[in-house]
Amino acid sequence: MQSVKEAPQARSSPPVERGEWNWMRRLAGHYEKVRRLHPADKLMILFDIDGTILDMRHMVVYLLRLFDRRHGTSYFDGLGVSDVTVHENQVGALLERSGIPRPEAERIHDWYIEERWSRAAMMNSHRPFRGVMEVIRWFQMQPGTYVGLNTGRPECVRAETLASLNELGMEFKVSFCNDLLYMNPLGWEEKVEDSKAAGVRHFQEAGYRVFAFVDNEPLNLKRVSEIDDWGDILLLHADTIFESERIHLPGAAVGGRTYDITELISKDMLPRHIQLVWHGVNDKANLRQFLASDIQWCECDLRLDTGGDRVILRHDSFDETPLREGEELITVEEVLDRIVEVDGRSLKLDLKEAGVLLDRAIELPDACGFHDSRLWFNGNVEVLGEEGFRRLSKKFPGSIIQCPVDFMYSLAIGLPDMAKAVLDTFRGWGVNRLSLSWKTPHLRLLLERLQEWGWEVNVYNVPDLEAFLQAILLNPASVTSDFNFPKWHYYGRGSGENLRYHACSVSPPTNTDAAVFQAG
Repeated sequence: MQSVKEAPQARSSPPVERGEWNWMRRLAGHYEKVRRLHPADKLMILFDIDGTILDMRHMVVYLLRLFDRRHGTSYFDGLGVSDVTVHENQVGALLERSGIPRPEAERIHDWYIEERWSRAAMMNSHRPFRGVMEVIRWFQMQPGTYVGLNTGRPECVRAETLASLNELGMEFKVSFCNDLLYMNPLGWEEKVEDSKAAGVRHFQEAGYRVFAFVDNEPLNLKRVSEIDDWGDILLLHADTIFESERIHLPGAAVGGRTYDITELISKDMLPRHIQLVWHGVNDKANLRQFLASDIQWCECDLRLDTGGDRVILRHDSFDETPLREGEELITVEEVLDRIVEVDGRSLKLDLKEAGVLLDRAIELPDACGFHDSRLWFNGNVEVLGEEGFRRLSKKFPGSIIQCPVDFMYSLAIGLPDMAKAVLDTFRGWGVNRLSLSWKTPHLRLLLERLQEWGWEVNVYNVPDLEAFLQAILLNPASVTSDFNFPKWHYYGRGSGENLRYHACSVSPPTNTDAAVFQAG
């Protein structure tokens, strides 16, 4: 018997023609304009849920596979998300093309309809599109700005809707509340487009200025456009899988297929309370790039040269990566002399060794006239130990004293009381900031735990612009990155780990917004 995966696939809607604007960039510009014109208003962006926040193909796959498990069949072996090319309301058409006998296909469809809005299905099968939670988190972080939900789902699934969305949003620090959720006051699929218009009116009457409305159904966008007398609402079409005809899209609607936060968030919009650190300023070229930027902190890796006479800048030890012919080593004094002259620039020193290096590092700031507030020291616990951290803290009481704690993950999650006691010991040594690699398993959970315990946290090893913005959205105390972000005209070279550096491009990449939605 032919499986669904092997069956001919229904064609998805042809891609919408792209105009001059990327839809996330257009949203950013429109929000900035509305915020400037109405600084005292409560601004709101409204999102549909199904097909806009949630990729409903996952629900279809989950339920069809669940049918197999419960009924001992194998119709849907190998069925993947990419094989679902129909709207969740049109699964019957998918089954008709599958080769499954009609009576059996009808039985499967009836079971699917009965199960798809059960609490278990909603909690276990719903998945957000890649990037959408980050977009929502960004707007929830903005002052005087709210994210509302305007869904065609009926009131009978309100509790389940909030529970499933908040479960998905938790790791992104996204939350949804009852007061900002408008649901169809009628039944399933009844006058959905009218309900969408009523939802917009509902929030307007509650005192919000709705500046944008995101939905995947053209008819819903058309209906909202009809009540937007002044054209103030930016209509955003999530170009996923939808039922109504594309011809209903209002002319002013802007479509897109990727929730790209690198298009939404510009460097001028970054939160000012999060400290930014340019990683690996270990050579003259990277120093020039840093000084040409507006980033406050630069991080240098300190080691002693092979003769033990000079403090030089190098990520790797000479045992790990022997000195290569022609490799240029610069001293920390060369960087200090440049940094101290520039107002607002500050220095983070990563001590890769202890002993003599620590003695020399403690002497350096005084010689160059650095104030404690412009100093930051980082070192591994096994390198500096209690004595090293206490010496730094005593000598520089107003500086940041940091150690990485990626090794604490299992302890912090499995034995939190013991982990907290260990970290309290570090605090007693003078450590006042912890550091987590972007690659740490379950970083978001561990970061939140450390913040709950009263720690400032730095996120480091952030590889690219998208990850950098995702880290910013977690609201740590600081983020450390190579800042190789050509889109922002930052061309950081990296620390030179294994004597490798980023290749620099003088022109930012072109974003065509042509990628297909992917679930996170």
